[in-house]
Amino acid sequence: MEQVLKFDVERLSCAGCAGRAQRALQGVEGVEDASVNIATKAATVTGAVSAGALQAALTKAGYPGRETRSRLSITGMTCASCSARVETALQKVPGVLSATVNLANQSAEIRHLHGSVDPATLARTVSNTGYPAEPVTTGAEADDRSAKEHDALRRDLIIAGTLTFPVFVAEMGGHLFPPLHHWLLGTLGQGTFWFFQFVLITAVLAWPGLRFYRIGLPLLAKGAPDMNSLVALGTLAAWSYSTVALFAPALLPDGARAVYFEAAGVIVTLILLGRWLESRAKGQTGAAIRALIGLRPDTARVERDGTVVEIPVEDVVPGDLLHLRPGERVAVDGTVQSGGSWIDESMITGEPIPVQKSEGASVVAGTINGQGALTYRATSVGADTLLARIVAMVEDAQGARLPVQALADKVVLWFVPAVLLVAAITFAFWFDLGPQPSLGLALVAGVSVLIIACPCAMGLATPTSIMVGTGRAAQMGVLFRKGDALQRLQDVRVVAFDKTGTLTEGKPVLTGRAAAAGFDADKVLHLAASAEAGSEHPIARAMEAACPDPLLPAENVQAIAGFGLSATVDGKALLIGAPRLMEREGIAMDPLTDALTTFETRGETPILVAVDGQLAAVFSVSDPLKSTARNAIAALHDAGLAVALITGDTEATASAIARQAGIDHVVAGVLPDGKVKALENLRKAHGAVAFVGDGINDAPALAAAEVGIAMGTGTDVAIETGDIVLVSGDPQAVVNARHISARTMRNIRQNLFWAFGYNIVLIPVAAGVFYPLTGLMLSPMLAAGAMALSSVFVVSNALRLRRIDPVTAPATHHHRAATAQPAE
Repeated sequence: MEQVLKFDVERLSCAGCAGRAQRALQGVEGVEDASVNIATKAATVTGAVSAGALQAALTKAGYPGRETRSRLSITGMTCASCSARVETALQKVPGVLSATVNLANQSAEIRHLHGSVDPATLARTVSNTGYPAEPVTTGAEADDRSAKEHDALRRDLIIAGTLTFPVFVAEMGGHLFPPLHHWLLGTLGQGTFWFFQFVLITAVLAWPGLRFYRIGLPLLAKGAPDMNSLVALGTLAAWSYSTVALFAPALLPDGARAVYFEAAGVIVTLILLGRWLESRAKGQTGAAIRALIGLRPDTARVERDGTVVEIPVEDVVPGDLLHLRPGERVAVDGTVQSGGSWIDESMITGEPIPVQKSEGASVVAGTINGQGALTYRATSVGADTLLARIVAMVEDAQGARLPVQALADKVVLWFVPAVLLVAAITFAFWFDLGPQPSLGLALVAGVSVLIIACPCAMGLATPTSIMVGTGRAAQMGVLFRKGDALQRLQDVRVVAFDKTGTLTEGKPVLTGRAAAAGFDADKVLHLAASAEAGSEHPIARAMEAACPDPLLPAENVQAIAGFGLSATVDGKALLIGAPRLMEREGIAMDPLTDALTTFETRGETPILVAVDGQLAAVFSVSDPLKSTARNAIAALHDAGLAVALITGDTEATASAIARQAGIDHVVAGVLPDGKVKALENLRKAHGAVAFVGDGINDAPALAAAEVGIAMGTGTDVAIETGDIVLVSGDPQAVVNARHISARTMRNIRQNLFWAFGYNIVLIPVAAGVFYPLTGLMLSPMLAAGAMALSSVFVVSNALRLRRIDPVTAPATHHHRAATAQPAE
């Protein structure tokens, strides 16, 4: 059947654009026909070609196809082979660019060309694969489906346990206490006793056990068996053999007429128990993100037409004036208009100390007001609030697929078919070569192999750890925008920092002053601050902030590009700027040479002021280190990492900051492209690099580094470019991010080791390799219990990540000597 794909195209503004986009599509191999409509801004493509190839061609031409994301909630996935099968089916849907299935939270994230396919079609595709699916638009819908599935598992477990318990007690109790066995046979007779078991266990298989057959048998018929198929085959084999022994014993050889009804019932019960425990534990893996979602209040107090009314928070629009009472949560992002208070932002930033808020300060949705009352103007609402963006980032990270998962993905493709083959070989071996009754031994061994195999644990090993690790990181103010940054960060060997706003406060302050003979430093500062009053430069703001007196009017203010400015204040002609300004104007600096040298040695920026052609004073401005910077650098050193400073500031200033912070390498005086070059040099010298920055000029370096870490207090460009966002802008959070990365990856390796080791060790045991030595075969019931516990172990191990604590910096640190390297 000929494939026709329709989707929207971006950046089309004229017929020429549409023509270029059309020619780009027609040049893709496999395209039979392509047209682009400028009126609808949509493309129609005929031919057998992937959406990825079309998107690549359009992107190269400058007119990318519009992308969108759809999310599905899926039920019935119990193992890695299930999720792999669903993922494969989704990736084959025309228009789909990528699909990621998360076994841990039973969801799928699909990126596709907008207009090419709708969520309902994607859901039907998954449902046709054997796993019921529905589109979801909110996390609440997915949580509701998970809760219903959890309740259904509990109901089925209770039913299966109730029906199986009397059979288990009667059969196994008879083995442990022979008089009970003799009494039951004497009272009921063997036929009646077996029939009693048949009725109860058939009800178990047909009612709570139906979930295994409804999914597993159709997949087996399609030649794509999963874990449900193994359970279905194992329990049906035990039930069928027992039913034949009960109703047609003549078909079986003497000595092989036995029933295994209790094994079938206990297998179903134990696996349901395991899945219920797993479901309960998996529910806890998303606790962090549910807690974040729960931070937003349901209503807000908004001033409308002069009256304060309480409305649903969804109805708040930008520009609304909101009233915040003591103890209430902030409803949306905004700017304080009046009032003052202290607000607890720890749930967003991870910082425990409340932040003072007054007129002009920003407030963030979800944070808790202290004892004061505020009014604030809404600036961002709905999906645009910081809280909503944090939730979206965490959800994206939790659905990520790490490179370490590749091995598990490859294994599960052949795992279930391999188990079926091993079970068949095991059955044939014991039937042909085993001691009598060989048929019974063959059945026990074959069913045990089917039941004990556990691809579930393989599939859960990585996503559960990612969900818990990234959720805990979000609570600590560390947002992994891209989940694979979790793995890449642990491999980093050098961390490079930008200076201004990253290691330093980003707000220069006046730190030194010296006056020439005949001048008063405070009076000269008053004149200079008055002249600088109209400038937006940070240094001007620092001088103004340091002047306690009311500013004087300034006249004839002229900026001198690259040098400073000139102005007239209080009848005096002023020149304010760098030493090169005084050199250009021929003003002698000899009277203040010593002070100038001292300031430059300390890495402070000197500002000279001349009054009426004579040097009057020199002031120094510096950007102080953030309070946690030294301890953060020391902690990175202790972890065996090299630390670098890459900045556009002067060599002297950068070297001084490096000495204060204990930084190994300094690259100063570089433009944005120079930062990328510096990263390449660090990579050659040390290995993988992480870059920490906050400004627009840091975006290229954030993108070029193996891991880009953006300060949440920085620009949106930097945040969108970074792989990791530190909400609080605290350098110490870099240490916490790496700590979370290392702990999460170690947890994943533990899970994978358990999942693979479990199967490598126990499948041969189930096949009966120890029978010649011990004379014992592994009971299918024990196999079911072990299989159920395997998944529970993996999820429980992942939940330990919820207890990760922030790295506490020691009070003092012995830094290695920092050597300032020349600028590159």
